[in-house]
Amino acid sequence: MIRTIKDFEFLWSRELEATQKLFKHLTDKSLSQQVNPEGRTLARLAWHITISVVETMSGTGLDAGTLKKDSPIPASAREILAAFSKASLSLLEQVKTKWTDATLEQKDNMYGQQWTRSATLTSLLFHMAHHRGQMTVLMRQAGLEVPGIYGPARQEWKAFGMQAPAL
Repeated sequence: MIRTIKDFEFLWSRELEATQKLFKHLTDKSLSQQVNPEGRTLARLAWHITISVVETMSGTGLDAGTLKKDSPIPASAREILAAFSKASLSLLEQVKTKWTDATLEQKDNMYGQQWTRSATLTSLLFHMAHHRGQMTVLMRQAGLEVPGIYGPARQEWKAFGMQAPAL
């Protein structure tokens, strides 16, 4: 739970780093990977995470920057990573400089409901983690290495001198 700006700074910094770590493993070729013809591609998921930072937080009055909800998906993985990093660092800076711990209890109209800003930030964190999980499945299907986020990924156990746990 986010009760203070410091709480948010700690959690956002970790999740920002985890998402960047995942995005860095994407390749331009992998961006078209999807689970089925109706499913989102890796590019669409990565861009959805990126745009959600901007779109969600604009509902709280924070500056949405140059990205818009309908901004086109960049053609390269590097551009998506750069846009995500810029938006996420901007969000962190704005929360730290424009909000206070008391501001976190202020309510905004979010998707037809009244959410505290603390709840909005928490929802954004969970949303990002949810879509990162979807991305890891598509990344494996695309033959990409999937980095560990909350612990080592299957391929990383060897680097620790250990064998991956049996499933």
